[in-house]
Amino acid sequence: MVKRENMTHEEVEEGQQLALDFGKLQKAAACGEGLVPVVAQDVDSGEVLIVGYANEEALNYTRREGVAAFWSTSRNELWVKGATSGNVLELVEIRVNCEQNSLMYRVRLKGEGACHTVDADGRARLGCYYRRLVGDRLEPV
Repeated sequence: MVKRENMTHEEVEEGQQLALDFGKLQKAAACGEGLVPVVAQDVDSGEVLIVGYANEEALNYTRREGVAAFWSTSRNELWVKGATSGNVLELVEIRVNCEQNSLMYRVRLKGEGACHTVDADGRARLGCYYRRLVGDRLEPV
């Protein structure tokens, strides 16, 4: 595994080297917000599109506006998925896990893709899980 601090965003997002961010939950906790993990799942295909975090503000926005919103732990602000890209995740339902410490937004994609990255042709990727781990390398799915 490669150290993330030695990699560019492009190498992390497009490369074949495994460089997991094991400090992500510490960073999320350090943002100062009470958060729960949120998985966004395509209601039609069942595919997991993205995993993020929600605080009370993001959850209230999602419920009120009918589109998936998260709390950006890196920018420490409300992040409405698709607000700038147009790739909105229309809310179908919200599910709560048994311990009430995570959420599932069941969504319908209104746009090209849910991931902020694009493929080699410049198209938004459907979801964020576009590589698989094979041995110690990442391969496109």
